[in-house]
Amino acid sequence: MARTGQDARARRNWRVVGGAALASVFCAGPAPAETVELEEIFVTSPSPIVDERRTASDGASAPGVLPVIDQAFSAMTVTPRSEIVRAQPKTLADALSDRPGIAGSGFAPGAADRPIIRGLDGPRVRILENGLGVHDVSALGEDHAVPINPLVDDRVEVIRGPATLRFGSAAIGGVVSAENQRVPAFEPPGGFSADALAGLSSVDGGRDAAVRMQAGADGVVIHADGFRSRSGDYDTPDGRQDNSAARATGGSVGLSRVYDSGFFGVAYSRYESLYHVPGGEAAELNTRLDPEQDKLQARGEHRFDGGPFEAVRFWVNGSRYRHRELGLEHEHEDEHGHEHHDHDGHGHEHGEDGVHAVFRNRETEGRVELQHRPAALAFGMVTGVLGVQAGYRELRTSGEAGSLIAPTDSRNVAAYVFEEIDFGGGFRVQGAGRIERASVDGAATIFPGLTPDGSPLETEKRDRSFSPVSASLAALQSLPHGFVASVSGRYSERAPAALELFSRGSHHAQGLFEIGDSDLELERATSLEVGLRRAEGLLRFDASAYVTRFDGFIYRRLTGVKCGHDFDSCGVEDEFDQSVYSQRDATFRGAEIAAQLDAFRFSRSTLGFDASYDFVRATLSGGSNVPRIPPHRLGGGVYWRHDEGLFLKVGLTHAFAQNRTAEFETRTPGYDRLKAEASWTRRFDEPGARLKEVTLGIAGDNLLDERIRNAASFKKDEILLPGANVRAFVAARF
Repeated sequence: MARTGQDARARRNWRVVGGAALASVFCAGPAPAETVELEEIFVTSPSPIVDERRTASDGASAPGVLPVIDQAFSAMTVTPRSEIVRAQPKTLADALSDRPGIAGSGFAPGAADRPIIRGLDGPRVRILENGLGVHDVSALGEDHAVPINPLVDDRVEVIRGPATLRFGSAAIGGVVSAENQRVPAFEPPGGFSADALAGLSSVDGGRDAAVRMQAGADGVVIHADGFRSRSGDYDTPDGRQDNSAARATGGSVGLSRVYDSGFFGVAYSRYESLYHVPGGEAAELNTRLDPEQDKLQARGEHRFDGGPFEAVRFWVNGSRYRHRELGLEHEHEDEHGHEHHDHDGHGHEHGEDGVHAVFRNRETEGRVELQHRPAALAFGMVTGVLGVQAGYRELRTSGEAGSLIAPTDSRNVAAYVFEEIDFGGGFRVQGAGRIERASVDGAATIFPGLTPDGSPLETEKRDRSFSPVSASLAALQSLPHGFVASVSGRYSERAPAALELFSRGSHHAQGLFEIGDSDLELERATSLEVGLRRAEGLLRFDASAYVTRFDGFIYRRLTGVKCGHDFDSCGVEDEFDQSVYSQRDATFRGAEIAAQLDAFRFSRSTLGFDASYDFVRATLSGGSNVPRIPPHRLGGGVYWRHDEGLFLKVGLTHAFAQNRTAEFETRTPGYDRLKAEASWTRRFDEPGARLKEVTLGIAGDNLLDERIRNAASFKKDEILLPGANVRAFVAARF
């Protein structure tokens, strides 16, 4: 039977206020009828157990939702299912990049486009699926895609603050979590639920489709989903962007046993993709990647009737990932002007397809949490969890990737604690701590400098071990009229990643000759953030300001030297830009604000306005700029919503020119991005109706057909983002 939800006082609820759905911590009383009950992401007060059933209205929240929610101590940005249905994003960055403080890496738009949070990317942004890492190689290079398609997700979240230490110390920028029911945690209402969506886009001839199904009876629940996305080379104001096509398919099956005190289940998922890398030489050589991943997931929860602990939860993942980097062979001339041909192991020459590199990643990860019972102390109510986490990773490479990095093994084990004290009077404090042991075994190559000087290269086996320690503290005070003020601080230590330590050669798809530093030390960051939020009433907003100071910030800097496939060619050939991993102190500071006002209410309609602004300023010691930082952005729009399901919205975002660039980095011009949407949703409330809801709509993006370049992308000088696009979509829920 389905879970009973006896701990409803701790549910995270969705309030529908003036048509805008905003999540808040609900601490007493039963859930209202219109509530959508969401799965627990992190501990709330006074009891963090959550009833994971969803009501029949799940995913049906009204459009025009402010995408920032008060989640106790720091903003948790959410793209809910209703917006996924209408936007139909192909990547996690697509799902999030309109939010203040979030951008995308934009290496291959619609494919290799990893989220960037507050100017931080790579290993500083931890990407999860259902509580554990996605187990890919996207943090090793911007050309590598994340093997997640949001079309099958319930929601995509960005988590910041003390709660991030539950998932790892490296997530200084934040945690991006794709949440779905591939391992079912509840029986669907009525024993069965399903939904499907489809869309067409004009700019690239794109076609997207996804279907999800869940059925259960007598405590046994089955889940199945599948998706397919396909697009051709997209159009820009300057014409077709060659070599920008992409396609992806995948799906999952899962089985769970659900009972009164919890659940446990397993799921298998498969992801396949083939995407091209546009711009410059990558387009000339028809460069493309074909990632594929098989993943086995298991998770569960059991709630105890007595004793010191309320519940135990576990998550376990195991996966195999592989991608090949394909393309034509490169033609070059030596210093005497004689033409030569590059060969791969199969003897391909320029004009023939070959496999340039292969990346293989096998990874296993597990996490267990114990949630202790609330303790009523003299100063307040204390709740929290204790947890342990461990993981093992094997990275194997061949072809050109073998010269980029030798096989490496990574291990980590960690323990963490997360606690909250409710002092009463609307004042709460959260604290978290984490200690880890991380090791990376690989081969380090010692380079004599940026160009050859006749000295031989030295390669040696290196085993690096680190013990990062991190802690975070936050306080929140409820104020009159629904205002909430917060302040949080964090100290984090991050162990260098394998590529930062041991990279040593050319990376074909990325167009770089990368040089690591095996002597890198822990990266340390100290952060302070203040915020003011209001999640109710006609005016809703979220505003925050932050500063993060890094001791030993690890970054990749361009040297201005050009290289071929090996170090002896550096300073002679010009196929790749040389980059070196370096470590310097740095400071990041910025602010974000999002606001929404239901200005006029007449008859059964609401007319409102929204606005947003964000910026991040990042400098290295000495005053130079951190490379590839997103620009200031200012946006606003107007929306109209009718109670019968009609929704109209027009919004304009202005991105300012990015002139604060690093050495050898070019400036990026500003642009105006106009978007519009019209959608209609019909709900069928008749008893016994099989079709519960249908949504039809049309949306436009970059309607001014602006020449848009992504300041945070390595490819910004070579590619434009898609031009004017019109997309039609349909979705149904059963």
